[in-house]
Amino acid sequence: MSKNFAVIGVGGYIAPRHLKAIRDTGNRVVAAADPKDSVGVLDQFSFDTRFFTEIERLDRHLEKLRRGAEEQRVHYLTVCSPNYLHDAHCRLGLRVGADVLCEKPLVINPWNLDSLEALEQETGRRVFTVLQLRVHPKLVELREQLSAKQGPEHQVELTYVTSRGNWYDVSWKGVAEKSGGIPTNIGIHFFDLLVWLFGPVKGVEVHLFEPRRCSGLLRLERAQVRWFLSIDNADLPFTAEPGKKTTHRSITVDGREVEFSEGFTDLHTRVYEEMLAGRGFGISDARGSIELVHRIRTAAVTHSVDAHPLARKAKS
Repeated sequence: MSKNFAVIGVGGYIAPRHLKAIRDTGNRVVAAADPKDSVGVLDQFSFDTRFFTEIERLDRHLEKLRRGAEEQRVHYLTVCSPNYLHDAHCRLGLRVGADVLCEKPLVINPWNLDSLEALEQETGRRVFTVLQLRVHPKLVELREQLSAKQGPEHQVELTYVTSRGNWYDVSWKGVAEKSGGIPTNIGIHFFDLLVWLFGPVKGVEVHLFEPRRCSGLLRLERAQVRWFLSIDNADLPFTAEPGKKTTHRSITVDGREVEFSEGFTDLHTRVYEEMLAGRGFGISDARGSIELVHRIRTAAVTHSVDAHPLARKAKS
């Protein structure tokens, strides 16, 4: 039987991937909300979705459906709102009897995970999150290879530059209290990937921390990782032009490049399939990377000869 979904933040950048995934898994969006009413994207998927610009009215509507027939109630709430609202909107979903799928990061601060876990226990519902790199075929294969190989500590280098214009700095994404800053908003998927591949965090150093770039060194159970994150197109290894390629991602393990540039198109659909099959990524899966980015945000900046080359360049 198909499931009913509601979506909060349906006017945002990432929402179309969720709408597509809901449709492609044979389900439907029955309600949606966003303070902005530029949501014509909904017409690509349904003409029957109830839309609200006020979260309180969506809450009231979902509660009404909860008290009605089983085939009408919302079974899942998808959260695509700004990062600082995620935990509040997850709580809304649990309280109206829905399981929740929340975009990254699940929360900004790790202590918010504890209250969500308590509410899961009270309601009997689950909170899932989008850790899509864990379902990327190439990265699943890499994890299997690493698990089968015993040996010395791996040497890893992560570089992720994804260009953003001046709009980023004046939006909620440029406000650290609302987005968590670059490590949380831009880096969370890669930090989750690193912990998933190489084990728990043993140590954290931060060598560069600016509003548009940051860098540091991680000591994981089975790897030492030099990392660099940036939203400044000046850090790209090529000249970027608007409308053309503006992102560079690279991960090397022991000097060898991990090729995973393809295969990103349907990762959200894979995440939905896993969740609907009872294998979704929950709070415990997200905790390691949420705690890690919090440590990075609060760590003192130190200077090190082990700094990522782009971090040394930025300081010169």
